[in-house]
Parts: sequence; structure tokens; C-alpha cells
Amino acid sequence: MEQNDAVTGADAPDHDFSPVVDARPEDEPWPAMSWPPPPDIVLQGHVVEATPLDLEGDVGDLFRALDDDRVWEHLPVRPADPASYAALLETRMASAAVLPWVVRLRVPYGALPAGTVVGTSSYLEVAVRDARLEVGATAYRPDMWASAVNPDTKLLLLGYAFDELGAGRVQFKTDVRNIRSQRAIARLGARCEGTMRRHQRRADGTVRDTVVFSVLAEEWPGVRQGLLARLADVDR
Repeated sequence: MEQNDAVTGADAPDHDFSPVVDARPEDEPWPAMSWPPPPDIVLQGHVVEATPLDLEGDVGDLFRALDDDRVWEHLPVRPADPASYAALLETRMASAAVLPWVVRLRVPYGALPAGTVVGTSSYLEVAVRDARLEVGATAYRPDMWASAVNPDTKLLLLGYAFDELGAGRVQFKTDVRNIRSQRAIARLGARCEGTMRRHQRRADGTVRDTVVFSVLAEEWPGVRQGLLARLADVDR
């Protein structure tokens, strides 16, 4: 008869595992989060404005802005034309937990006039009961990379999530191979929480590891000040 090799309690071997300690042992109940935003809302920033996606009116301009293979390198699907992009977005928007935003220039910026569609970002995995959401599916036309567009957009979406919707947590996820995205998220002031291994299939069939970042409501004032400091020169 084989001996049962299960050991418990004081006899258990030491596997060098330290349980995670509760960071908020005296936490208070969190107020309910509001959802959804009104469909006609306009978030206005320093150089951009963000509006909820209008499938009929926005997809053509948005596809043309993003029709560059570099934009889709680390995203799971590369739409071939406006019709396939519209179908993809329509499928996503069937979920009440998803809200895509269209990002336009509010003022002339770079070599582009005001009103130009420069990209998109979304609220994803909205969990009203848990007061959390994700900001993701972010893509900009390449000539807006490393510009004021991303920090300005994130300032708008984070600000609305924390200050108006009442979120307690906003998270970001990106492909472990997308170093540019990881650096951009870290520069926002988000904290890297770790990596989900073999998490999501890429367009080429491989399965990526996903790096997770977050900003908590308690951290938002400091993150906001950092973003405002980055954008300070835009108004001058």
C-alpha cells in the first residue's frame, strides 16, 4: 500500500512562497460606479477630444488613420478594409462592457488640422459592481506616436473613469513584445503588476504573454499631476 505523500501544516515543505499581504486590511465599502456615459459626451483635452464611436460616421476616417501595418503589429486582428473594421467594432460594441472612443485633434497639431481623426482607445472589461475597467485597444496613426496625443487621451479617459464614473481601478494590458507600449504605459504613471503567461493569441497564431499595469483611485491624483506636467508645454 502506497503511503499518502500529502503533508499539511507545520510538516509542509518550504517552497519559498510568501503569501500576498492584504494592502487594505481596513478597507471601506466602495461607492457604486456609474455606467454607461451619455452617448453625446465630448471629452476635451489640450490637443485632442474624445467621443464615443459612431459606427456609421467614424469608421471610414478611423480606418484610414490606422491603415498602416505598424499600427496593428501587436494587436490580435488586422482589418483589411473599412467594412471588416466596422464588423470587428460592431462585435465588440455588442458587449455592454466595451466603449470605443474616437480621438480627434481639438487644435492644429504637428502638420495636421483640427478635427483630424488620429486614433482610438476604449473602455474594456467594465465591471460596474467591482468599480473597475480597462483602457485598451489603443491605436494611433504613426506620425502621432511619441507626441502629446497619447498622454492627453489617457488624461481624459483616466480622469473621466475616476472623477465621473467613480472607478476604483483602471488597468492596462499589452503584449510582452510590445516594448514601446510598455514604456508608454509606464510613463503614464501606471504600476506594473506582473505578467499573465500564455494569455492571448496573436494574429499570427502564437500565444502572447501579457503585461498588466494599473492605476488605483488613491494613485490617480499623482498620476494626473504627472500627465499635466508632461502636457504643460502644449498650451504655451
